[in-house]
Amino acid sequence: MPPATLIYSQKILLPADTILQIRVWRLQAPTDERPHGLKYSLFYGKAGERIIGYDNEAGKGDHRHYREREEPYVFETLEKLLRDFRADVKQEMEHERG
Repeated sequence: MPPATLIYSQKILLPADTILQIRVWRLQAPTDERPHGLKYSLFYGKAGERIIGYDNEAGKGDHRHYREREEPYVFETLEKLLRDFRADVKQEMEHERG
C-alpha cells in the first residue's frame, strides 16, 4: 500500500520548554482500525515527557493520553479531534499557571 499523505503539520514551541505538535496523514483507504481514513499524532509536552497526546497508533485505535493515563477516544471528525486536543492543552496550561 502506498504511504499515507501528510495533510496537516504544525509545531509550536511554547514557554517553559513545552512543545505543541500536530501531525495528520490521510491514508490511501480507510481500514478496519482507522475507518475515518486518518492517521494522527497530537502531542503536548516537553522533550521526553508527554503531558497530553491523542493518537491512533497501529494496534491501539483512537485514544488519548493524559500524563500516565491512557483512555479510548471516540473519533467523530478531524475538526472535533483538534478542538478536543486544544481544549485539553488550554486546560492544562491554565492548571500549570495556577
